[in-house]
Amino acid sequence: MSLNEIVMEMPVEHAKNVFGQFDFFIKKIEKTLSVTIVARDGELKILGSQVATTKAKNIINQLIELSKRGNIINEQNVDYAISLSFEDNEEALVEIDKELICHTINGKPIKPKTIGQKNYIDLIKKNMIVFSIGPAGTGKTYLAMAMAITAFKNNEVSRIILTRPAIEAGEKLGFLPGDLQSKVDPYLRPLYDALYQIMGPESFARNMEKGLIEVAPLAYMRGRTLDNAYIILDEAQNTTPAQMKMFLTRIGFGSKVIVTGDNTQKDLPVGTKSGLEVAMKVLKKVEGIGFCTLTSQDVVRHPLVQKIVKAYDDYESKSNTSSNTKPKIRKR
Repeated sequence: MSLNEIVMEMPVEHAKNVFGQFDFFIKKIEKTLSVTIVARDGELKILGSQVATTKAKNIINQLIELSKRGNIINEQNVDYAISLSFEDNEEALVEIDKELICHTINGKPIKPKTIGQKNYIDLIKKNMIVFSIGPAGTGKTYLAMAMAITAFKNNEVSRIILTRPAIEAGEKLGFLPGDLQSKVDPYLRPLYDALYQIMGPESFARNMEKGLIEVAPLAYMRGRTLDNAYIILDEAQNTTPAQMKMFLTRIGFGSKVIVTGDNTQKDLPVGTKSGLEVAMKVLKKVEGIGFCTLTSQDVVRHPLVQKIVKAYDDYESKSNTSSNTKPKIRKR
């Protein structure tokens, strides 16, 4: 195999961001693509096979462009840029970064970070109802909240309604003390966390007092008609088919609905059908409803979370395969 050499410019002001602490990001690119990268006098020399050096150059150029836009490069950016390089789609990383949803209270921009998340945002813009299905850490709820708060601030809707079924996650918590709000708050805490981060506690509390933001268990939706509202149903895999039908038929004029869930993390009693699974089958051909399926590649938490999700997916697929191929004993 002939050794190929590529020389490219490396802006000094972006070198630290792109290289990472102790050159961790560059070492990861070297190890994954089997190349050698040498930095000297504002230039990078990349040594390896022709295909590998070209991929490495494209990845580094994408990371430099992200850095120029004010992004702090993290391991997830590098991992995703590498994975896109194997699909010959490195440019997608910069295209995704152009989509700005809003800023957090601290000024941090909220953007989609993967192709799957970008498709999710596009579906929300085009459809009245969107179902987002995927594993933990793919940004299903967080991006939905960002879109809802942006629509609320732009006066596209008059209120935000956040709901989820109050089901214990495999634990028996017993009777909780306090008033009704205290009893349901633990189930709705993830929604509060996202609201505080994006909107700020003071703005959230002010709008909550006015009734412009409502966080409530799914059971409270019965009998209501929700007009001109942005409605998010979280943890939808824990709804029953009857609950899902009840929720979807609450929608009024001028409203937008996002339903998020993970079919691998159901907490329903054994033998109970999930309303999310049933809805995906019943509504898949209905116009105005979009379905977005996110995968382990869209996980944007710590890189270890992506590996955990992938490991569980592989394990479950092997278990299903082995159970389907197990020889059946014929009765005489």
